Amino acid sequence: MVSINWTEEVKKRKDDLIKDTQKLLHIKSVLDEENTSADAPLGAGVKEALNFMLKLGEEDGFTAKNVGNLAGHLEFGQGDDIVGILCHVDVVPEGDGWTSDPYGAEIRDGKIFARGAIDDKGPTMAAYYAMKIVKELGLPLNKRVRMIIGTDEESNWRCVEHYFKHEEMPAMGFAPDADFPIIYAEKGIADFDLVLKPEKKEDNEAEVQILEFSSGRRYNMVPDFARACLIVHETQTEVLQRFEDYKKQHGVAGGCHVDNGKLVLELEGISAHGMEPDKGKNAGLLLSGFLAQLHIDNKAKGYFDFAAKYFNGDSRGRELGIAYSDEITGDLTVNVGKLSYSQETGGRLGLNMRYPVTTDFDKTKLVLEQAVFKQGFAIDNFSNSRPHHVEENDFLIQTLKRVYGEQTGESAKLLSIGGGTYARSLKSGVAFGALFPGRPDIAHQKDEYIIIEDLLRAASIYAQAIYELAR
Repeated sequence: MVSINWTEEVKKRKDDLIKDTQKLLHIKSVLDEENTSADAPLGAGVKEALNFMLKLGEEDGFTAKNVGNLAGHLEFGQGDDIVGILCHVDVVPEGDGWTSDPYGAEIRDGKIFARGAIDDKGPTMAAYYAMKIVKELGLPLNKRVRMIIGTDEESNWRCVEHYFKHEEMPAMGFAPDADFPIIYAEKGIADFDLVLKPEKKEDNEAEVQILEFSSGRRYNMVPDFARACLIVHETQTEVLQRFEDYKKQHGVAGGCHVDNGKLVLELEGISAHGMEPDKGKNAGLLLSGFLAQLHIDNKAKGYFDFAAKYFNGDSRGRELGIAYSDEITGDLTVNVGKLSYSQETGGRLGLNMRYPVTTDFDKTKLVLEQAVFKQGFAIDNFSNSRPHHVEENDFLIQTLKRVYGEQTGESAKLLSIGGGTYARSLKSGVAFGALFPGRPDIAHQKDEYIIIEDLLRAASIYAQAIYELAR
């Protein structure tokens, strides 16, 4: 058996690895559906990031292929079977409150700060350099190694859907898009809207009339900002004092101003990944909770009462009657990622529900439909990605456990997550890094970063893993 010091091989390429990671992070690859074209179906930034990786791979001697401008791959090796490495180069919107340019890829205190640094551009580049090391060493392989590059992982997965309609399915593989050691189970993920049609009745006796309300941009992010536009028929002073007290009570910031005689309230929350809503503070739900306490017009009352009662402070679906947990993947969670209301169009809540692998999904959905229907809401835009689970005795898991143990000196504990990675696209697929145990998970948050030492460690682990799986 070939003996290779993988850590030393990564060190030889350290400067190039960091520079290429920064170059990829400079690209603002956020989904832009308002500015699409035939050759950039998800927007110019996303396309630029895909092209960057394909060009880099081509220059390094990999076989590169663009698959419909939605995905692509880089490949080397020989054999009938494919070991897949499933990555993505799209990122969630940067949000507010950064201490440096979200796309500046600034290095401070041994970390690279940028949107996508840990999710998933840094890990993607670590895996790319791992492939490059195995290729440049000329190691004999019995399988092909293919990095599959997606561009819509943070939204609707149109990239992998399109990719696997046209390309081979790897026999096994991993996604460097979560935590080390090994994630062998992922919750099911359902995205959908709850829609309340506009009320026809008027209520002129209400002290507060809500004209518009909005918060959040993505199902899978906890909203960090909310805005409401009101007409206050009684004294604004009382409303403003209650607003100040409410902010103090919940430990959040916000402001207010008058615009053409209308009172505008703004509330700041804390963003977090939708797979664990309790790590953030949902600005939309908090502002909904405040508005529900006021004497508001009947058109708005049903919407804000519902949001406050069923979701504010309840991320487990208890009020809806869908709470569930299992030993493999833990609790069902509900994130309200998008909220909007106006007198003309009614109200809408965009939900991201993540449910355990043993959930009776059809029963859960039925209970959910009945609960929201009683409150005057209907379900719209429903999409569902089923849970994923690989058995512990699988060759892939056994190999990765051994590699991780040899590289770190620690046992590779099997984990489950609420997040969804591209690993679920494969029958034998797991998420494998790149966040090491004990490191804070700052994906989707302001000042996202990757620790350079961890970037190098991940590349070393991935290089050995690729060789062991493909040899």
